[in-house]
Amino acid sequence: MEQKRVDLANGIHLNVVDEGPVDAPALIFLHGFPESHRTWRHQIAHFKDRFRCIAPDQRGYRGSSKPQDVDAYTPDKLIGDIFLLADALSIPKFTIVGHDWGGAIAWGVALGGQHMRVERAVIANAPHPAIFQKLLYTHPGQREASQYIRGFRDPANDALVKDEGLTGLMLKEVKWDRPAAMEPEEREALLRDWQNRDAAFGMLNYYRASPMYVPTMDEPFEVPEGYSPPQLPKLTIPTMVIWALDDLALPPENLEGLDAIIDPLTIVEVPDCGHFVPWEAPKKVNAAMEPFLTA
Repeated sequence: MEQKRVDLANGIHLNVVDEGPVDAPALIFLHGFPESHRTWRHQIAHFKDRFRCIAPDQRGYRGSSKPQDVDAYTPDKLIGDIFLLADALSIPKFTIVGHDWGGAIAWGVALGGQHMRVERAVIANAPHPAIFQKLLYTHPGQREASQYIRGFRDPANDALVKDEGLTGLMLKEVKWDRPAAMEPEEREALLRDWQNRDAAFGMLNYYRASPMYVPTMDEPFEVPEGYSPPQLPKLTIPTMVIWALDDLALPPENLEGLDAIIDPLTIVEVPDCGHFVPWEAPKKVNAAMEPFLTA
């Protein structure tokens, strides 16, 4: 897929796929860690005949801007990039589609722009911010699966990243990778991307700038005294949550309670599929999105 450079009003530039009719309803696809716009290659191929499909390499990734300060990756800036991207492409309203970290940003985009800019949301295997932190406190499986985040945040690992790129840290910290699930040529391209040291630290800064707290396995499995969940509005645009049930990083308990904070909500569970559902089960994802987007 060809990309073009889009300069945002905040000085960030993003490399962006922009396919499909310019005047068609817009879908903005947000990839997660540690991938790229190609997370959505199957969905863009499927929908570009009827929708304008926008897929950036987000801030910190590949050829897009890669500021090195942690503060450049706070959630407000990552969310702001998406609205500025829509502005730069003269898109007044759009559907936001996100996976993993792209899904986390998509939650923020949907909550902040619902009804005014954002018409629908499709979130794949990305926990809602009002639910995830509580699970980190109380759910042993989620906490254990998230310990890699502590490693990503630890500056003691910076020397490893400088020496070996992101690959060295991934091999040390990540337990949820399934190499056989990805096409060899796609994996080779990712491994090349991970050798860019500025991009490696840009990607890690998503975790380092996040306010979420990951307790150690020795801390009590209970909500701390005085904790209150983020004060977020109810999401009232049509929202579809697609969840692969064999995700080793994010168990399906992340779905519990969504119906109380999202209305209307559609949940589509995908069995026998790991974390990277957009390309591990593309036909199922496309089949779920098709009626949702055309209703």
